Amino acid sequence: MPRVIWKGAISFGLVHVPVALYPASSESGIDFDWLDKRSMDPVGYKRINKRTGKEITKEHIVRGVKLPGGDYVVLGDDEIKAAYPKTMQTIEIECFVQPTEIPFTMLEKPFYLEPIAKGEKVYTLLREAMLAAGVVGIARLVMHTKEHLAVLVPSGPALMLDTLRWAHEVRPWTELKLPPEGRQAASLKDAELKMAVQLIEDMTERWQPERYEDRFTQAIQALVDRRAETGHTEAVEPLEAGTEPAPSNVVDLTELLRRSVGARKGGEAADAPKTRKTEAAQPARKAPAKAITSRKAAPRKRA
Repeated sequence: MPRVIWKGAISFGLVHVPVALYPASSESGIDFDWLDKRSMDPVGYKRINKRTGKEITKEHIVRGVKLPGGDYVVLGDDEIKAAYPKTMQTIEIECFVQPTEIPFTMLEKPFYLEPIAKGEKVYTLLREAMLAAGVVGIARLVMHTKEHLAVLVPSGPALMLDTLRWAHEVRPWTELKLPPEGRQAASLKDAELKMAVQLIEDMTERWQPERYEDRFTQAIQALVDRRAETGHTEAVEPLEAGTEPAPSNVVDLTELLRRSVGARKGGEAADAPKTRKTEAAQPARKAPAKAITSRKAAPRKRA
C-alpha cells in the first residue's frame, strides 16, 4: 500500500470531508543507474555551489526567485506556507462540470482519496450525489508548496482526484501546420471516407487496459536476465552511506447542506461575511489535520 502523501479535507459548501490522499499510479520501466566504467562506482547527484565548486548541505539551501535584473527574492518555507493559510489543508471544490468538458490534454496525475476521522458518511454522500448529478468537481489544493488545479471524480467506491494542467501550460496547436477542418480541405472522396469509417468500426472494441503491456521494458528485462544467467555482470560496491486527523466536523448534514444551497442562491459574495460570522458563533471546531508531506527520495541519474 502506498504511503499517505497529504491529509486534509474536501470543502463542499459548508461541509468538510476529511480525507487522506494516496498516489493512484506508479512509474514502471527499467531503472538505469549511472556507473563509473573505470571502477564500477555509483555516480549520483550532489548539491554543488556553482561558484566555488564545493558541496553544501541541505540546511544551507534556501529558495530564491530570480528577477529580470538578475537579483533574487529569497523566501523561507514558513513564508511560502503562509501564502496559502486556508488551502494548504483543503481540497476546495469551486464548481461542478460535465466530465466531457475536460479535454484529455488537461489531465496530469491520478490520486485516490480515502475517508478518515469518521468521515465515511459525508464521503459517501458526496460520491453518490456527484454520481446522481453526473458531474465532476473542479477544485484547488496545495501539495509540496505548489498549488494544483484538480478534478474530483467518483469512480466505483472511490473518490479520485486527478491533477490538471493549467490552461497556459497546454500549448496551442496554432503553432503547427495542420490541415484545415472539414473533408473539403484535403479533397477527400466519399469512398475513401466510407472505407476509413468502416475500418475504424471494425477495430472498435471495449477498452481493456490489462491487454496492453510495456514491451520495451520486457525486452530489456529479458536481456538483463540472459546476461545474468551467463555471468556477464559487474560487481558494484555499495557506498556507506503524523499527526492524527481531527474527527469530522459535520454535526448536522441536512442543515449544512441547506445553508450551502441557500448561500449559492443568495450570492456567494454578499453572504460570505455572514456565513463566517454565523460559523464563528457556533461551538469551536477542531481544525483539519495538518498536511503531511512525504519526503522525496533523491533522484538517480539515468543513462
